[in-house]
Amino acid sequence: MNVMDSFRLDGKTAVLTGSAGLFGRQIADALVEAGARLFIASRNIDNLESQAARMRQSGYEVTAHVLDQGSEESILALLKFVLNRAGRVDILVNNSVLRPMSDWSSPAKDFARSMEVNATGIFMMIRAFGEQMAKQNGGSMINIASVYGMVGPDFTLYEGLGWGTPPDYYFHKGGMIQLTKFAASKLGPCGVRVNCISPGGFYNNQDRIFVERYAKRTFLGRMANEEDLKGAIVFLASDASAYVTGVNIPVDGGLTAK
Repeated sequence: MNVMDSFRLDGKTAVLTGSAGLFGRQIADALVEAGARLFIASRNIDNLESQAARMRQSGYEVTAHVLDQGSEESILALLKFVLNRAGRVDILVNNSVLRPMSDWSSPAKDFARSMEVNATGIFMMIRAFGEQMAKQNGGSMINIASVYGMVGPDFTLYEGLGWGTPPDYYFHKGGMIQLTKFAASKLGPCGVRVNCISPGGFYNNQDRIFVERYAKRTFLGRMANEEDLKGAIVFLASDASAYVTGVNIPVDGGLTAK
């Protein structure tokens, strides 16, 4: 096989959760541009249907389905829907995230709700889809974590801006990296690969002071943009990474290496 052909996803079925957000849109684009048939899933079915319709107009095969990641019943219904439509699932990208906390002072019940969706929910997704991939003797799962699952917060980034960063995000993203390794070990003998990507901060018209501070924390001197995750996604989803599993790849402009 030509090495460039190994990056293609033609004939593969991919499932992406949380497709309409900052990272989700470029992940969805990357998967279909590489040739995958794509199922997108999240709580807001209206947004999903609009996104799927736009992508179908560009000639891509995209189907939307509602998902409550805090419900095992909903997760299993999504899996059944995909199997009924496509017969198999080759790629799962766990990108969906719920952010009920605003900062350290948020109610403890918000932390518990976060864990229900972002920790327990991710486990249920990995187990359900992983067991299906194991039956197929192959598949690739990609968990979207964060640099904030690798390093502690730098509160100097937020000084004087009136906002900060919530603790639950660090907790469940750090746990996701470890769960990735667990699942890679558990499912590896069945030919299923499980990897993780930890993106850096995404530029979304934040306060100029914050952007300048953040950029100085990186080697490349900027925040992530609308294209930066696409290559890593296709690499881990495709046969180009056939011998890669259990790893966490920072896509952060060098922030965690500095």
